[in-house]
Amino acid sequence: MKTKLLIKRIKFIKLISFLVLILFFLNGCQKKKSTRIYKDFTKDFSLRVNNLLSYMTLEEKVGMLRYDNPGVPRLGIPRYNWWNECLHGVARAGEATVFPQAIGLASSFDERLMKEVATVISDEARAKHQYFKNQGVRGIYSGLTFWSPNINIFRDPRWGRGQETYGEDPYLTSRMGVNFIQGLQGDNPKYLKLVATAKHFAVHNGPEISRHSDDFDVSDKDLNETYLPAFDAAVNEANVQSIMCAYNAFRGVPCCANNLLLDSVLRKKWKFNGYVVSDCGAISDFYREGAHEYVSTKDEAASVGIKSGTDLNCGDVYQNLDAAIKKGLVDTTFINKSVKKLLTTMFKLGMFDPDSIVPYTQISIDEVANEKHIDLSRKAAQESIVLLKNKMQALPLSKKIKSIAVIGPNANSLDALYGNYHGISKNPITPVKGIQEKLAKDAAIYYAPGTPYVDGMNIYQDIPEQVFYVDSTLSRRGLQGKYYKSLDYTGTPALDRVDKKMDFNWMDKMPIELPYNSRFSIIWKGILLPEYTGKYKFKTRGEVFVDGKKVDGEISLKSGVKYNFEFRIHGNQMYDETIVPAIKLLWARTDYDYAQEALDVAKKAEVVIFCGGLSPRIEGEEMGTFKLEGFEYGDRSLLKLPDVQTNLLKRMNALGKKIIYVNMSGSAVAFNWVNKYVNGIIQVFYPGEQGGNALADVLFGDYNPSGRLPITFYKSVDDLGDFKDYSMKGKTYRYFEGSPLYPFGYGLSYSKFKYSDLVIEQDTSKDEVTLSVKVTNNGHMDGEEVVQVYMGNNKVIGQPIRSLKAFKRVSIPKNQSVKVEFVLTGKSLKYIDQYGISKPISGEVELTIGGGYATINENYIKKKLEIK
Repeated sequence: MKTKLLIKRIKFIKLISFLVLILFFLNGCQKKKSTRIYKDFTKDFSLRVNNLLSYMTLEEKVGMLRYDNPGVPRLGIPRYNWWNECLHGVARAGEATVFPQAIGLASSFDERLMKEVATVISDEARAKHQYFKNQGVRGIYSGLTFWSPNINIFRDPRWGRGQETYGEDPYLTSRMGVNFIQGLQGDNPKYLKLVATAKHFAVHNGPEISRHSDDFDVSDKDLNETYLPAFDAAVNEANVQSIMCAYNAFRGVPCCANNLLLDSVLRKKWKFNGYVVSDCGAISDFYREGAHEYVSTKDEAASVGIKSGTDLNCGDVYQNLDAAIKKGLVDTTFINKSVKKLLTTMFKLGMFDPDSIVPYTQISIDEVANEKHIDLSRKAAQESIVLLKNKMQALPLSKKIKSIAVIGPNANSLDALYGNYHGISKNPITPVKGIQEKLAKDAAIYYAPGTPYVDGMNIYQDIPEQVFYVDSTLSRRGLQGKYYKSLDYTGTPALDRVDKKMDFNWMDKMPIELPYNSRFSIIWKGILLPEYTGKYKFKTRGEVFVDGKKVDGEISLKSGVKYNFEFRIHGNQMYDETIVPAIKLLWARTDYDYAQEALDVAKKAEVVIFCGGLSPRIEGEEMGTFKLEGFEYGDRSLLKLPDVQTNLLKRMNALGKKIIYVNMSGSAVAFNWVNKYVNGIIQVFYPGEQGGNALADVLFGDYNPSGRLPITFYKSVDDLGDFKDYSMKGKTYRYFEGSPLYPFGYGLSYSKFKYSDLVIEQDTSKDEVTLSVKVTNNGHMDGEEVVQVYMGNNKVIGQPIRSLKAFKRVSIPKNQSVKVEFVLTGKSLKYIDQYGISKPISGEVELTIGGGYATINENYIKKKLEIK
């Protein structure tokens, strides 16, 4: 009996023990589940980041350090590509509002406009990201982390990428950069709208051809006076969340491994708490033969990069961090530190939270390129236009004009509207189109390209629809297109239709039923019936066949002859530097006398508008083997307007016509002959999608020009010195002692502004100098004036001849005056000594306040001031 009772007790104890174990297990599971606080969007981001990091394996962490992060599905970390662009509008992602190129935005000298533009860009970026996410697209150019703005100083106009910057002045660059960053990142106290990336850190502005191996050194004075201030402002005023380190080396150490820049200055001095991303391939330059060769192996490059503070690698070097750890080259502390920064950014962007609580996720795709945004692009283009010459009031032109010739390589160029790093406009307005829309329907408007940009190039244009026919009966216009779901034109066509123009951009919907961003292929066939006999070249990323033979170069075609025509293109060719499939087919007539055509139309016109200058096709980023007279690999070896353009202008001038020269470029051009002989000169840089309308507004007096040059226009490359000499001596308006063609800050108006009643007050207790001046518009039009304040401090050896200290854009009705006030304080009243130390200015200085520091109308006041 006792034995049975004992057995029952033992069973009972076992049962209780088992139940206790189950309860303990369940409690443990609940406890473990509750510790996943990274999913709890009510918690602080720092707690969530640390918690999520604790669940990640080393392999997963290393994957996070790649720009094309594969994600961690088991933890809910999405696949994400950190590379996106929005230099002057959302780029490389199909349709978007295209604003003036950065250098053009800078010429507005308008901080409020800059922030407004960036806010619109961030609206469109958020809308696109949400659209792509809903389509399951998470690749390049679909994310929320943007590698803009470029706040390098445009030290030398030969640099092809100078168009991406805000010009040559550190103060102007700082003000434009701060407002652009603030507009991108938003003002929500919890969530980031986007991440802006200030680049390229630091001491970086060409040449392009040698950027992977160049090692630059500058004095501490130049470093702190010229190359660092805009980055300082980006970090400490705009709270920029990301910094991109540069390709070049600085003082013997590649910038992406440079402890002086990334640790001593960026993190310790400025307290930067965001992440650093390498420029693409910059880490591989550490070991790559012919580049820096700073280390010997990929493993060493990975360890040096991460230990130096470059958190994110655009490239594939960081995939070797596993091997570097095993070799003892780096420990996991550095991995964790960088991953933590990247996770923090993802949390701040709302990537781990429901869309319903992230304020920016509800922006509709319909916001992209809406009417309001397009109007802002036009306003920005208007403000960016700089009137340089107006001989005997040649401008504005009368709208009653009956005939006008619009001539030049940029007269109908989309490239010259867009600049580099751009989106695609729904309805881009070139100069000839803008002028056509401005004038009465009975006005005769003649167009001719006249000349290529530079001798040796071709003039490519759209192929007219009337030369393509479906078959030899010539009964239907267009080409028969067969769309395949395969990449190699195999299988049954998913779509068979007639297309009339070879110009496509499929942002909203794929042409055939495929997941968004999929690869496919198309073959168009039909008849080509040329209108003119001559020699032709085609331009496309696809392949062209005429009568069954592939066309690789020049081809002779005869008018009226029917040629069997075939055009092929596949998905990898459609997605060149874009997430949206796009196709364009152009051609050029290589033996045609375009110059004579231009002279013929000029003879029939009352006025000639010549739209010349440069193009992003010849100035830009590391442009391969491109080398023609005056241009090398994207940079320039000469500043002069190419001879082929100047020569045509000379022939036109001999006709006795009124000529208005419109210079479209990303940098300064020495158009010396043009400046001497033509009636008017307008600088429009690369003005964005509404550039043609904005130009027409200025030409015909519907907008009073008010832009100012953000760079010096020199007379010759001989004024510049060695391109690789990064010393500021003799460079930019601050140190150049020669006579420029047009100075920094210069720009005319149709109004005449007068400055008077300057009052200067110094408050030594606050270390402030207050300026006030009356500005009167004595013109017959309402206008805007960019009031600029410069200080010269030549008493201190090595100081700039002059420096911009403040500016304001003000609207002044005709025959009225406004009082404009400035308060100079802080850095405005300090200078950088030879050791790079900031010190208070004391003694006599010269203040200049006006529409520039040097103008032909002398609309400025100079006054000596003793600073105590």
